[in-house]
Amino acid sequence: MSVFSTYILSFLFLVLFFLVFFKLIRIVPEQQAWIVEQFGKYKRSLGPGFHLVIPFIQKVAYKQILKEEVIDVKPQLCITQDNVQVSVDGILYLQVVDAEKASYGIDNYRFATGQLAQTTMRSEMGKIELDRTFSERDKINDAIVRAVDEASDPWGIKVTRYEIRDITPSETVMTAMEQQVRAEREKRAEILSSEGFREARINSSKGDRQEAINRSRGERQKRINEADGRARATEIVAEATAEGIEEVAAAIRLPKGRSAVAMRITQQFISSLGDIIRESDTSVLPVELAQLRSLLHAIKPGDTSSGSDRDEDVILKEAPR
Repeated sequence: MSVFSTYILSFLFLVLFFLVFFKLIRIVPEQQAWIVEQFGKYKRSLGPGFHLVIPFIQKVAYKQILKEEVIDVKPQLCITQDNVQVSVDGILYLQVVDAEKASYGIDNYRFATGQLAQTTMRSEMGKIELDRTFSERDKINDAIVRAVDEASDPWGIKVTRYEIRDITPSETVMTAMEQQVRAEREKRAEILSSEGFREARINSSKGDRQEAINRSRGERQKRINEADGRARATEIVAEATAEGIEEVAAAIRLPKGRSAVAMRITQQFISSLGDIIRESDTSVLPVELAQLRSLLHAIKPGDTSSGSDRDEDVILKEAPR
């Protein structure tokens, strides 16, 4: 054998050795699980770390990632309970918990869980009305998670959560919703305006009532004060009159008091009688006073007419004797 042939054989041996060496040694990364088959049959699952695999007898058939994965659920058309067509898409979060089941339980668990999430989402959207789809997202998400997680349990998959990303109604539905929202806002504005007007009228009536009450209280207090003033004035006048009467009575009891009183009364009578005669054309007088008046007219200087020729009538009435 020549030297060249020896080099070639040595090189081939080294290549074969390295191939066998690298096929023999397997290093599994963290958060991964490798499925080893021996003669086409499941042998074991390799966790993170260093492992030896017999070349040509054993092979790594599947490599499963144990980290949580995110699957984008494509938009799809759904019909709500009130027969409104909407487009809905979402995001599905799942994790492989059993590498063996995920490898042999289903061919493609990502595609399967995505399709299951879509069908479940259509079913859940058909149970509620359009107005409730936006407010009950959490309820829809929980229902989809329960349904998909239960169905994917034989596949070794754990569905952690599902989130609806967008709910897009058709253009006609959007127009109708905008009109409804506009009408609702106008209705609320009218209600608020009417409530404000009502409150204003109530406050105004309360103010008028309080003003009337205050005014009546003021009038009442004014009348009370005026009545108190009049009562006080009457009381003072009565006291003064009583004092005057007491003084007059005391004066009457003095010597010649009665004569003074009679003279004062006569003076007042004559003064009042004179006022009556001056203010009236016809007088009713006792006989003695009438004769006295005729005599006064007869002797009055510058008077040429007799008492009987005067225009005024004097009715003589005999005084009782």
